[in-house]
Amino acid sequence: MTDLGAAVALTVPGVKHRTLELPGLSMHVAEAGDGEPVVLLHGFFQHWWEWRHLIPPLAERYRVIAPDLRGAGMTDAPGEGYTREQLTADVVALLDALRLERVRLVAHDWSGLIGFLVCLQHPQRVRQYVPMSTGHPYIRMSGKALTGLWRTWFQLAIATPWLGPRLIGHGRQQFLRDLYRRSVVDSDAWTDADMEVFLAQLRDLRRARDGSKLYRDFLLPEFSRILRGAYRQQRLTTPTRMLNGEKDAGIQPSFLRGYESHADEMTIEQVPGVGHFIADEAPERVAARVLAFFAEC
Repeated sequence: MTDLGAAVALTVPGVKHRTLELPGLSMHVAEAGDGEPVVLLHGFFQHWWEWRHLIPPLAERYRVIAPDLRGAGMTDAPGEGYTREQLTADVVALLDALRLERVRLVAHDWSGLIGFLVCLQHPQRVRQYVPMSTGHPYIRMSGKALTGLWRTWFQLAIATPWLGPRLIGHGRQQFLRDLYRRSVVDSDAWTDADMEVFLAQLRDLRRARDGSKLYRDFLLPEFSRILRGAYRQQRLTTPTRMLNGEKDAGIQPSFLRGYESHADEMTIEQVPGVGHFIADEAPERVAARVLAFFAEC
């Protein structure tokens, strides 16, 4: 475990913390509220604190569960297990440990792809799904979409052994500070304390190495699988509402076309005036859209 006392010190009203023992992994979980379960999966380089603004409104109606995923926050960083198979298994193991047969799922950034895998492989476990600021399994690269791929150059840098851990964990971690500023419209969406909580975990060399492995062992190979059409014979049956920031340079609308014939009930909405970190930049609007979608089923 890394020293993340600040993550707990920055409390959210009503949130309680505990550690669950999953197969081969101790996982930290933040929980609040009662009712039907909603699981929130964070992105890189965040952890459960990503959801600090969404937990209170969601917890008024639901039981909200926000884990720190493998390698992040106060969950173990075991140095391995960053494959699509294991990361998906981690989420299913979390549901099993909590004895949750079926949940509503919300995911951001890289965990959005894991959420899709859970829906495809275990459709009976997910009632509704809200992926944010991410792609989907049915992407087809058009000429226009290809021209925007240069914006994902940072993923290759993070994935590179030695270089990646140094970029995200060394010194003032200026690489991640600049990445954040380029990814938002409102750079004040994170306080200095928020930034420190997210950066602190990666000053632990083990976690910086695991962050690099996440990109190297999961994200880049998974993107390649998607482009090769690995999922085009698998139908998405889970009701899904994608939310993406209008100003998210890495998730262009042209990048997301082509899913219609592969999904029973999936729609994509743009959140105006925000970038990649939409739960930080526009929490009230995001919470309202999530709750409205959940009310449909």
